[in-house]
Amino acid sequence: MAFRSLSAVLTLILLGTSAALAQGAGGGGGFKLPPLLMQSTAFEDGGIVPQKYAGRGGIQPDFKFSNAPDGTVAYAIILHDVDVALGGGTDDVLHWIAWNIPATANGIPEGKLPEGSVTGKNIMGLNAYVGPGAPPGPRYHHYIFELYALNAKLDLPETASRAELLAAMKGKTVAKAAYVGRYRSPPPASPSSPK
Repeated sequence: MAFRSLSAVLTLILLGTSAALAQGAGGGGGFKLPPLLMQSTAFEDGGIVPQKYAGRGGIQPDFKFSNAPDGTVAYAIILHDVDVALGGGTDDVLHWIAWNIPATANGIPEGKLPEGSVTGKNIMGLNAYVGPGAPPGPRYHHYIFELYALNAKLDLPETASRAELLAAMKGKTVAKAAYVGRYRSPPPASPSSPK
């Protein structure tokens, strides 16, 4: 009987602690990050990226941003392929970085960025969006669009790298969201058989 009572008391304590952490209470513990959201009409979060948005000639998809915290001045976006490790290290393939996207825009239209936005250099050294380009094969690569809400604009040149962008965002990031697309290139067309 005593064991059941002790078990019940411990269960209540654990439930209470979990609830407090979920609400951000309990001496400053728990997460208090606002739920920044991003959506796109190009493809569903976690869905397959259509060919239209893939490769060097691909068009940058649209995104709508919502639920940004008060004080958000600008956004930054990083697009990278997390399924690749370069040169034996931990770096993956950077497809696109952009910052100083005005908070008043509440998103980006397909194929362009709002005025005042800056596009940095990707892995190929281009100041451009380069869409997913994983080779054909048995598995899809995962392309992460990371969205950062910032409380200040960033003073960075167009030559800035991802590392420089991340360093500049320290202390200015007030919320973050992510959107995932999966992609693999279509298999090469089989040569036509001789007649």
